Amino acid sequence: MHDFFNFLGFATFWIIVAAIVIVPLYLRQRDRDKMHETLRIALQTGQPLPPEMISALQQSVRTPSKPPTPERDLRTGLVLLAVGLGLCAIGYGFWWGLMSVSDVGAYMTGVSFAGFGAIPGMIGIAYIIIWAVRRKSPEAPVAPEAKN
Repeated sequence: MHDFFNFLGFATFWIIVAAIVIVPLYLRQRDRDKMHETLRIALQTGQPLPPEMISALQQSVRTPSKPPTPERDLRTGLVLLAVGLGLCAIGYGFWWGLMSVSDVGAYMTGVSFAGFGAIPGMIGIAYIIIWAVRRKSPEAPVAPEAKN
């Protein structure tokens, strides 16, 4: 019975990972199929394609990313810092809870979670530093347009 639950946990983990990867691919392909079907019907009935649709088909499927701004750096930094602090807090909770069972296990678990939390936390601190530097730096002057 114990082996069945081990296999069930293992299989559940990999099914979830596969679903996270496969479902977005399937949905994107379904959208492409609908677009192609719509275009095929429009061309068969002799309707002209608007120039906007042609340019949209030639462009990348991904939306263009917004240019980074200091506010975006601050928001990203605070979220990553909060994730890091949350993982550290979970590590502290595991450490505190496992101290009654095993000192070594408690320290290993707590330090592991704190270490995992340090990665996004330090990246968040770097984003906050970037925000502070970019916030204080003057904006680059905009060149006036050349007159013809």
